[in-house]
Amino acid sequence: MGLLAWALLACGRPTVYAQPEAPVETPDAEVGQSQKHMAVVIPCEDMIDDGLYASILRRSEEAIAMGATHIIFEIDTYGGLVKSADDISTFFILELKQKVHTVAYVTKKAISAGAMISVSCQDIIMRQNTTIGDSAPITMGGTLEGVEREKAESFIRAIFTRAAEANGYPEPLLRAMVSVQLEVYRVQNLETGKYEFFETNDLPKEDSEYDLENKELVVRDDQILTLTAARALEYGVARAVVESRQEALAFLEQRDGIKFSPDVPVLEPLWSEQMVRWINSPTVMAVLVMLAMLGVYLELNTPGVGLPGLVAVIAIVIIVGSKYLVGMANWLDIAIFVVGLVLLLVEIFVIPGFGIAGITGIIFILVGILGMLIPNAPGEVPLPRGPVEWDMFLNGLTGLTAGFIGFLIAAAILVHYLPESGLFAGIKLAAAPRGEQLPVVASGGRRAAGLTLAVGQCGRVVSTLRPAGQARFDDLVVDVVSQGEFVGEGAQVEILEIHGNRVVVKAC
Repeated sequence: MGLLAWALLACGRPTVYAQPEAPVETPDAEVGQSQKHMAVVIPCEDMIDDGLYASILRRSEEAIAMGATHIIFEIDTYGGLVKSADDISTFFILELKQKVHTVAYVTKKAISAGAMISVSCQDIIMRQNTTIGDSAPITMGGTLEGVEREKAESFIRAIFTRAAEANGYPEPLLRAMVSVQLEVYRVQNLETGKYEFFETNDLPKEDSEYDLENKELVVRDDQILTLTAARALEYGVARAVVESRQEALAFLEQRDGIKFSPDVPVLEPLWSEQMVRWINSPTVMAVLVMLAMLGVYLELNTPGVGLPGLVAVIAIVIIVGSKYLVGMANWLDIAIFVVGLVLLLVEIFVIPGFGIAGITGIIFILVGILGMLIPNAPGEVPLPRGPVEWDMFLNGLTGLTAGFIGFLIAAAILVHYLPESGLFAGIKLAAAPRGEQLPVVASGGRRAAGLTLAVGQCGRVVSTLRPAGQARFDDLVVDVVSQGEFVGEGAQVEILEIHGNRVVVKAC
């Protein structure tokens, strides 16, 4: 093989190390070499999630509309969500395979869920020094043990078994990528001269049919299988090992007796698809949750609707919208969340005290958020079912928790440390000297000519402070805000601070 590779290099041709007895299954095998075929490249990189699944669906349909006969999925990923990978695998095997020939070209790594979508393609071609495998399920909630681990592994093994049967890969090796307790041997069939793979319990008994004496242990029962490109080629998982995309296409042309069009389009994800996937990452989601909570907090402590409220609304819309676009939120989840938000706002700004409407609103908001953390159909109770959905739930909960902690830290900094700086001077007011009178603008924005307020002046609440509301001081009704507590209508209040049009009071 080394001499052949050197000869090909000397002739200026691509160096392709191929598995000569690899099965060939193309939907257009009857088409001769005289007709050119079209290959389209679809990169699949970073985390495998519902956003990538939706993008693959769109780009695959676009490739078919362009006349593609072969779709080359360039794989470079450490994995991601099992459900999303299963959706992609199902699409590849049950739908896309009937329309085009699918090829996974591993450019760097196909680990975990990346291996799952790779083996779901009809061919795997690997770049030199790349890896594939290590598909054991994991969870952010801790290690999976006992029945829980077997339940998760059984589902994933079935996906790999389906792919092995559909595309002609060695089933025992694919199963060994998932479960650590499987021991796999390679044994030569004496009749055919070919090597076959067996799990320990399935090893043949007859020495006359198989060379059992020289059987090779490929995977121990304490290992998860991960293959380098060279090993994958040797064991029949990879069809070829190449140096570049051009060599991968050349291998397919030579093996299948076809000729590709010189133009090979590359369909990259849309910027909007990338943005939605980026937004749904735990880090960005934590920032959005923090901004939403911080905006609501500042708005409730400031009379009127201003910039903090606008920021909160934008953050909430982005959170809910991104969850909907990746399939995590359905219309019922969103409706429940919105109803809860409306009930909470009514309780805060309209209904005196805090009662049924507020409690119901909080429950609805929590149910809506919970429904957006896991995929569920409208009408289903949004609870995780199995290790896979628990992993998705904990992943989303991590973002929410980080956002809440970030909100507490940011709120403490804004209230206690930054008000003295010029940029944040309006967030926390420094009290004016007691008895000092400052002109104010009355409620509704009309300047009250000749009317003034003074720190220490007492008045009466005319609309409940939640903590913002209105109070009357002599003949002047102004917007005021308490120090966080609710103050009922008719209660007496004292002015603590005045800053332009912002008046801070406390109950007397």
